[in-house]
Amino acid sequence: MNKTFPWYKNAVFYELNVRAFYDSNGDGIGDIRGVIQKLDYLEKLGIDCIWLLPIYPSPLKDDGYDIADYYGIHPDYGTLEDFKALVDEAHRRNLRVITDLVLNHTSDQHPWFQSARTDPNSPYRNYYVWSDTDQKYKEARIIFLDTETSNWTWDPAAGQYYWHRFYSSQPDLNYDSPELKAEIFKIIRYWLDLGVDGFRADAVPYLFEREGTNCENLPETHTFLKELRTYLDQNYPDRVLLCEANQWPEDVRPYFGDGDEFHMGFHFPVMPRIYMALRSGNIAPVKEILDRTPEIPPDCQWCTFLRNHDELTLEMVTEEERQWMWQEYAPDPRMRLNLGIRRRLAPLLDKDPRKIMLANSLLFTLPGSPIVYYGDEISMGDNIWLPDRNGVRTPMQWSNSKNAGFSEANPEKLYAPVIDNPKFPLSEINVEAQINQAGSIWHQIRSMIRIRKNNPGLGLGDLNWLPLPDSGIAAYTRRFKTETWYIINNLTAEKKTFNIPADWAIPQNAVEQLTGTALDTLLTGKFNEITLYTYQFLWIKVG
Repeated sequence: MNKTFPWYKNAVFYELNVRAFYDSNGDGIGDIRGVIQKLDYLEKLGIDCIWLLPIYPSPLKDDGYDIADYYGIHPDYGTLEDFKALVDEAHRRNLRVITDLVLNHTSDQHPWFQSARTDPNSPYRNYYVWSDTDQKYKEARIIFLDTETSNWTWDPAAGQYYWHRFYSSQPDLNYDSPELKAEIFKIIRYWLDLGVDGFRADAVPYLFEREGTNCENLPETHTFLKELRTYLDQNYPDRVLLCEANQWPEDVRPYFGDGDEFHMGFHFPVMPRIYMALRSGNIAPVKEILDRTPEIPPDCQWCTFLRNHDELTLEMVTEEERQWMWQEYAPDPRMRLNLGIRRRLAPLLDKDPRKIMLANSLLFTLPGSPIVYYGDEISMGDNIWLPDRNGVRTPMQWSNSKNAGFSEANPEKLYAPVIDNPKFPLSEINVEAQINQAGSIWHQIRSMIRIRKNNPGLGLGDLNWLPLPDSGIAAYTRRFKTETWYIINNLTAEKKTFNIPADWAIPQNAVEQLTGTALDTLLTGKFNEITLYTYQFLWIKVG
């Protein structure tokens, strides 16, 4: 724990899919031992905390979010001993590890559900939500509109309908059951005792159901979460709870409580608006969503990201904006999924390093702790011919050797094919090549991470926008104690002239931190005038 602020407020997170990262035993599937072998790489990149996607036993109908055993490790990934070794080795490198905690549902293959559906007197019957009719909770929306027609599914063995907010293979848990709640606390204790540094809690708005409501963000949910946080604070201080709630910022705000619920929460609506700003050359969408974002308790923090393992969600935009985003970023219907876009960062931004780094400039300098999605640090491509979200979950590309250095298996045994095509050639897009190339995307992102970690003003500072007549320039300050950052981003393909405001009071000997360039060499003859080139951005620090 930092003496002045909690560790997670200035941390850089790295989202890691174990299946996709590194195969240590040659079976074509990434595993925990493979992650251990690549910890030195993550340490070199400079991240602070690894977020592991689900590693539990699962039929993998939803990439592990359909859990069949909360107390084990999927055999594809290794053993509990492997997991303990991963946590120990990460901690030895001052890297923290958080895991996915799927609170809302299990797999229909979970022994709890199998017992519940076949025996009305099973102790697990009340772990799930049952009904004789599919007409209850009719005001709850269907989330996966492209695959599900109802939130209820008939189970002939049970002779009743069961409730699910996601896929029908993922029955929801019943948080009105004291036994289920006790089980959840037992699960949390189990993994915390193994050394994890916290949890990314999946789909938390949907834990309770009440007639006459949309069954989201209910008061009962917050009562449970406060109990969970109290337990964590009393027994496992310095661990973190990260809230996944794909909601508007004012609807996520209650999940922080009075600093007594989640430590962190994803800021979903910022993400599509960064892409809107880049394509339109207009910062207004980002500014508007941040301006309407409520204050959060001082020890809480937002988590921000450009991409992750799911589709680029367009739930938190207007219908007109959604259609525009699809037209601009997903012209091929195969690029779309649900209310979103299933593409990676580099393909979305035309593999243009200037756009990619401009997006990262916004990510690393706007409020929130940034998350890097594995492979985006080397501009990995995607595969829109793979089903569902699998196109953005392909093997990490380590080198220009067999299977991109991911696995020694025969290529046909890989869980998914490596990406190698004329637009995204493996010879260029791999870790080894980018580390050996000065100025590569990898080196630039590593530099951003280093600056971010060494300067808490970027993580904790107040945000103040500079009002400008030209919305193609995003200029703002981040101030924390004696540290002030002046951030200037040119969102357009045009050359722009930027006049430094007098009240910014930047001394002429100030230095642009990413390039080490003295400010006076950037001036165009006038003391306060800077020329910004296509998609250029400047990070200037004073204090």
